Amino acid sequence: MSGPAALVVPAVKKHTATVIFAHGLGDTGAGWMPLAQNWRRRGKFEEVAFIFPNAPTIPITVTTFNDLQTAHDEVGILRSRDYFNSLVAEEVAKGIPSTRIVVGGFSQGGAMSLFTGVTSPIKLGGFFGLSAYLLLYNKIKDFVPSSLPNKDTPVFMGHGDADPTVKYAWGQRTAATLKELGYGVDFRTYPGLQHSADPEEIDDLEKYLLARLPPLGDTGGSKA
Repeated sequence: MSGPAALVVPAVKKHTATVIFAHGLGDTGAGWMPLAQNWRRRGKFEEVAFIFPNAPTIPITVTTFNDLQTAHDEVGILRSRDYFNSLVAEEVAKGIPSTRIVVGGFSQGGAMSLFTGVTSPIKLGGFFGLSAYLLLYNKIKDFVPSSLPNKDTPVFMGHGDADPTVKYAWGQRTAATLKELGYGVDFRTYPGLQHSADPEEIDDLEKYLLARLPPLGDTGGSKA
């Protein structure tokens, strides 16, 4: 998967955890960097490095969830999943435990993150999707490792019920599918929210990340 290098907001204290956040259609990694920078100003997640990949996206031109699935480029999805897995592997190589790595994103970035989390061959600290949906849901079981490393990994999803781009029903369907597969999904609805994020949703995401990646102080993690 080629493209510009991922943008990084490094940890300000000992690096013990990583969040990989993928953007949506028409955006770049830089579009979400202010999220991490705001947390920095507030003294949050000081042990966490934030990685913002610059990833190509494909426009959404369908109107139903089933049509969305048939329009998917399976080869491209798997290539993007492999890229996400390579970012995780790079963090593990730095000494960050995989259980201290969270993968997530917005819109199509969130869709890739959910797919990556469900199909990851190693246990992650968490995965989340904002205004997102599940890629290849009608054959997702074919891609889930038999060992089910993330069966007990908490999943966060947030979705506005007025989203005209990634329909609210798609988010609901995704959460239901993940729950049917045995995943624990915290699905939050934001009344009146369209295809964007709002302060309440970001606050909920912050709480989720704090629970998944609590500070360790001087113990554990990488010296990088």
